[in-house]
Amino acid sequence: MAAAGSAGGRGLFAGLHGAYPRALYRAVGFADADFEKPLIGVVNSWSEANPGHAHLRKLAAWVKQGVRAAGGTPVEVNTVAPCDGIAQGRGMHSVLPLRDVIAASVELIARANRFEGLALLCTCDKIVPAMLMAAARLDLPAIVVTGGPMDSGRANGRPVMTSDVKEGMGAVESGRISHREFAEIETHACPGPGACNFMGTASTMCCAVEALGLSLPGCATLPATHPRRRRLCIDSGRRAVELTREGVAARRFLTAASLENALRVTLALGGSTNTALHFPAIARDAGLSLDLDRIDGLSRTTPLIGRFRPSSPYTVVDLDRAGGIPAVLNILAPLLNLETPSVGGESLGEVAARGIARDARILRPLSDPLAPEGGLAVLRGNLAPKGAVVKQSGIAAGMLVFRGPARVFECEEDLTNTLLAGTIRAGDVLVIRNEGPRGGPGMRELSIPAAMLTGLGLNESVAVITDGRFSGATRGPCIGHVAPEAYAGGPIALVQDGDLISIDIPARRLELLVPEETLAQRRSAWRQRPPVVRDGFLGLYSRLVSGADQGAVLDG
Repeated sequence: MAAAGSAGGRGLFAGLHGAYPRALYRAVGFADADFEKPLIGVVNSWSEANPGHAHLRKLAAWVKQGVRAAGGTPVEVNTVAPCDGIAQGRGMHSVLPLRDVIAASVELIARANRFEGLALLCTCDKIVPAMLMAAARLDLPAIVVTGGPMDSGRANGRPVMTSDVKEGMGAVESGRISHREFAEIETHACPGPGACNFMGTASTMCCAVEALGLSLPGCATLPATHPRRRRLCIDSGRRAVELTREGVAARRFLTAASLENALRVTLALGGSTNTALHFPAIARDAGLSLDLDRIDGLSRTTPLIGRFRPSSPYTVVDLDRAGGIPAVLNILAPLLNLETPSVGGESLGEVAARGIARDARILRPLSDPLAPEGGLAVLRGNLAPKGAVVKQSGIAAGMLVFRGPARVFECEEDLTNTLLAGTIRAGDVLVIRNEGPRGGPGMRELSIPAAMLTGLGLNESVAVITDGRFSGATRGPCIGHVAPEAYAGGPIALVQDGDLISIDIPARRLELLVPEETLAQRRSAWRQRPPVVRDGFLGLYSRLVSGADQGAVLDG
């Protein structure tokens, strides 16, 4: 043990230069013995403004208990945690940019404190990929502890959840449900902490983390309040110390093979379109390359074995009861690289071998999948030369090929007001532009207007196309990530009311049926609109962010 005033300690605390950190750490309760142990940063995204993260303070305490039990010194620090649901509308401009802010905050605080290892606590849409981006940049020993899904509530005699609130907004406006029924849904949809338990971006990315091997088996789908979560957190804290002593860093788990494994898992489960933003960004920070064509290629060769709310009656909690990600790995084993490692010390193949699929209604075998292809499709054509992304697993068969006249909206609010006015007609193709990463700025998620379409009963007769994005909770032909975006002069900027648009998802085509000479005339007359935001971080983001096809990353 190092005596006060000595040159003892390791890492940050070693030698004469460690005296200042030792003195400062003593001020917050650390003792001499703590300076001799591996310093583990417990990076917590706890927030009482976000149900997915409201319970992480308790989880962090258990993780720290595990760190101490394994002979490490845990140091808890925090980062911010936005909620896409709360940020809907005007607040949504800030959410995707916060992914990069969170990644930078974790990267910088870990470097500033010279943490030797990391335990990363996160649950929701942008926070999970941000933590993975930071882990890739730092390449320190790291383990991820995701917070688990919330339980469903019950209203009007049936289970309800957050996506029912969004769809209920359209249903109550159209008179399909009463105001009393809608109030019951709103009141009971979120009964406690955890991620929204449909297969939205939060649960999609948590499943991806487990498939990457960066969290312990069961972490992604075990309900947020389940008693087993305490042991899972303690064991994760122990493994953070053991990984640090073994010198096994994050990029060991962030390889081309592991990223493809994780993508296959999310595609097989009908995961969120936002994976097409987050996986390329994570790959970039890990020194790898991953583009939309590769994602589409994996989707074409990965059968859909699970479909979850709102595209089926099943939730992520049901996925847990059916065997969770280990069961998914077991089913997909013939398609996976089973030699990739996991933070528990096993190979992915060893985790998969223990997986048991307990309910064939929820997880189908490869011999009898729900669909021959995975959940996402990347479309190209003269309307999206650099690609567009759609969740094909959430689309009725009759809408996979569609043609209709464009109705053009310059922002989300214009569309929402039109939906409320009840003037959308069956057969329309709704085009919402100026919502891209630069033009929005921030590439807003348009999941509320998409859900309102479902509530209005139009999700099987109307298509939506945008340079913004959608959620895993979206149903119907909602095509996002159109690139180049309107602000950058992409063809979506040239669409006019009445133009015919052709959508062919099986053929991966998105075409504006307007003669090229007409488009050339429109292009010559087009002028970039002034920036919506010039100052502050959003102004900086608008100037520096890449296109959606590159993951909407800050690249200067």
